[in-house]
Amino acid sequence: MIYTVTLNPSLDYIVTVPDFAMGATNRTQEEQMLPGGKGINVSVVLNHLGIENTALGFRAGFVGEEIQRQLEVMHCSADFISLANGSSRINVKLKNYEGTEINGMGPGVSAREWEQLLEKLNRLLAGDTLVLAGSIPVSLSGDIYREIMDMLAEKNIDVVVDASGTALVGVLGAHPFLIKPNRDELGQIFGRKLADRKDILECAGKLQRRGARNVLVSLAGDGAVLLSEDGEIFESPAPEGTLVNGVGAGDSMVAGFLAGWQESRELCYAFRMAVAAGSASAFSEHLAEADEIGRLMGEIEVRKKSGFFY
Repeated sequence: MIYTVTLNPSLDYIVTVPDFAMGATNRTQEEQMLPGGKGINVSVVLNHLGIENTALGFRAGFVGEEIQRQLEVMHCSADFISLANGSSRINVKLKNYEGTEINGMGPGVSAREWEQLLEKLNRLLAGDTLVLAGSIPVSLSGDIYREIMDMLAEKNIDVVVDASGTALVGVLGAHPFLIKPNRDELGQIFGRKLADRKDILECAGKLQRRGARNVLVSLAGDGAVLLSEDGEIFESPAPEGTLVNGVGAGDSMVAGFLAGWQESRELCYAFRMAVAAGSASAFSEHLAEADEIGRLMGEIEVRKKSGFFY
């Protein structure tokens, strides 16, 4: 069973605003409001692929109720803890200005509410997979992902971490099954701009030597690379297509990887499905659907190298 954790979920208000201008009244041309947060996105794509999973985390206020309602409409299994105070986030994303968004802070989480989540996580069984994804509420410690991994260390659970900065670096010593930084997040960890594949592989290799078993780096329009725990490097360019909506493409890669791994237990196949799922979301108005992922699987070309060359 796969479980995803989204500590700070949101409603994503995704809008197209032609000729957006600062200091002026702008009007939307198109708009959507969808449940968001990295773990939720992973759950939605897994659901599209027919992979059983449950989304865990926190929700608060009327926004949290709407997140829950929309997930139920999508037939996604969710088991969120309702917070006593505050409201879940609304994130504003300008679709026609790629990468431009305003993300809310989200509600505070009390010590008791945090313990409730730990109690749920402690029920996971050997062989389960846990995805820890996205930002951590300011009311919680920045090393909370590591705390979860330490608690579950003896349970033989594969843990996937899709986070940035200290939240990602802090889990490396607990040996996550997979981490998935993107190129910018990887560069920020090492305080440098990653100019080419050699730089990317060098930095990804450093994270692997610090404890990550498999390192998947998403490169947007340039595809992705995977450093495997078997000492192999998998690389793939992105398939041909038109970028429609980059929101959730990286999360879709995580879902595709897990679906492919569950189906085959082969890292190369899982990597191909990861690239296909990420691309399918990028080429679509919404998160990737199974048919489109399947179609793109036939277009993914994977190059494999043995041993690191940096």
